[in-house]
Amino acid sequence: MREQRCEPPSATLRTRRPRARPARGRAALALLLTAVLAAALAACSGGSGGRHRVAATQPAKKPNIIFVLTDDLSWNLIAHMPQVQKMQRDGLTFDKFFMADSLCCTSRATIFTGRYPHNTKVRTNFPPLGGYKVFQQNGGEQNSFGPALQNAGYRTAFLGKYMNGYLPGDKQGGPRPFVPPGWSEWYVAGNGYPEYDYNLNENGRLINYGHRPQDYLTDVLADKGTDFVQRAGGSAKPFFMEISTFAPHGPFVSAPRYADKFTGLKAPRSPAFNEKDVRDKPSWLRKHPKLGKRAIARIDEGFRDRVRMVQSVDDMIGRIRGELATLGIDRDTYVVFGSDNGFHMGEHRLAGGKMTAFDVDIHVPYIVTGPGVGAGRHVGAFAQNTDLAPTFLGLAGLPAPAGADGRSLVPFLRGETPGGWRQAALIEHVKPAPSRDDPDLQDSAPGAPTTYNAIRTNDALYVEYADGEREYYDLARDPNELDNAAKRLPEERRRQLSEQLNALVRCSGESCASAGRAQ
Repeated sequence: MREQRCEPPSATLRTRRPRARPARGRAALALLLTAVLAAALAACSGGSGGRHRVAATQPAKKPNIIFVLTDDLSWNLIAHMPQVQKMQRDGLTFDKFFMADSLCCTSRATIFTGRYPHNTKVRTNFPPLGGYKVFQQNGGEQNSFGPALQNAGYRTAFLGKYMNGYLPGDKQGGPRPFVPPGWSEWYVAGNGYPEYDYNLNENGRLINYGHRPQDYLTDVLADKGTDFVQRAGGSAKPFFMEISTFAPHGPFVSAPRYADKFTGLKAPRSPAFNEKDVRDKPSWLRKHPKLGKRAIARIDEGFRDRVRMVQSVDDMIGRIRGELATLGIDRDTYVVFGSDNGFHMGEHRLAGGKMTAFDVDIHVPYIVTGPGVGAGRHVGAFAQNTDLAPTFLGLAGLPAPAGADGRSLVPFLRGETPGGWRQAALIEHVKPAPSRDDPDLQDSAPGAPTTYNAIRTNDALYVEYADGEREYYDLARDPNELDNAAKRLPEERRRQLSEQLNALVRCSGESCASAGRAQ
C-alpha cells in the first residue's frame, strides 16, 4: 500500500483568495474551515471520520527477503559476475564469511537451522552420518527458518537444490510427492547437477524436464523465481524466496549461450597453486605429487566451465533485481547472495574439490542489498552460516531459532556492531565414506582430508586432525597457507588455540558466542 500524503486543507484553500465578506460571513467561513481542518486531521490520523488511513498508522509491512544460494561458488568467480559486483556497489559485503563445514549437505543443514554440524548431527552427505534423512529425523525441517517465517505471515517459496538425498518423487506416505513444512510454494529437484534431464517437484506434482535449451535448470529457476516475485510482489503479504542453484557444481555444464565464451581463461595462479613443497603438510596431503601439464589443463578447462556456468546465475540475479525495481518493491526487499562452500582448483596440489580447512574452501562471498543497507560497505567481523537463519528471522522481526548457535547479522546491515561479537570461526569436518553416488567425490584420490576440527582467527588457522596431526598457519606473514608451522608453535599459544577450539566444538546455543571470543 502506497503512503497517502495529507496536505492541510488551508494549503488548497489559499490557492484562491476569497473576496471580502461581512463579519458574519467571515465568522461562518472560519467555522467551516475549522470543521474541514478537523475532519482532515481525523482522516490523516486514522480516525473514524476519515475514509483513508495513512500507511504510517498501519502496522508496517515486513520486508521481503530473497536468498540466492549457489553451490561450490568460490570467491575467484565473483570477478566474472557483473551483477554480483553491482550488488557489492549497491550493498554490503561480508569480507570474513566462513562455512562451518565445506560440504554441501552439512552446510545447508547449518544454514536452515543456525546450528553447527555437531548440533545438527548432519556430518556428511549420506546416511548414516548425514543427508536429507538424517536432517529430517533430527527435526531439521521443523527447526528451520521456513516454518517460522510462514507462521509469521510470510509467503514462502523454495526453488532448486534442497538437501543431498532428497528425491523430488518421494511421497513420504502421502498421495503426492512430499513438500516439507514451511513452504507455500515448492519447485525442487533431486539430481539437478547436469542441469538437464531432471524432475522438479512443483508443489506436489512431478514435472519432467528434458534436454532442450529452455530446460537448462538455472534458467528454469530464474523464470520461476521471477514469476513468483511478480505474483507475490503485489500482495500486502511479505514474501521470502530462496533460489538454491546447482551451479557451479560439477559436472560443469553451462547454458548453450555461454558454451563458447571465455576461451582463453585460466584458473587463478595464486602462490598456493601447485604448491612447490608439501613436505610440511599432514599425511593426507603430503602424498600428492605436483600437478602435471595434463592435470593443469583439466583444471583450466574446469575453471572456464565454472565461469560459464555462473553467467546464468548472474543473469538470474539481474532479472530478479530488475523485476523488483519494475514493481517498485526493491526498497522493501533484501537480496542476499552467497554460497554453501568454496572450491579449490589447483591450490596445494589439489585438482578439484573442497572439504579442507584452507581459505579457498571455507571463505565464501556473502553480499546483501536492501532497505537501510549502505552502498559499497564492507564488514570485517567474522560471520558464519550459523548466522543466516537468525538473520532471516531477525529481518522479519522474529527472535533467533531455538537452539541457534549463530547470531543475527541485522545490526551490521544497519551500520552497527553488536557487542561481544565472535573473534574466530569454527570449521569441523567428518571425512565421508567413499561413494560413487556422492556428487562431492573428490577429483583426485585420495583427495579428501581426514576428519578434523579447526579454528580460523584474524591471524591464524589451527587444525587438529582425528589422527593426531596438526596444522598451523601464521596468516599475517603467510596468507596463502604454505608454511605449516605447527611444530614451531609455542606451547602456550597451541594450548590457547586448542582450548578455544574444543570449547567451540562442544558449544550449543548461547554458549557458542562466548566460545568464539578470545579468552
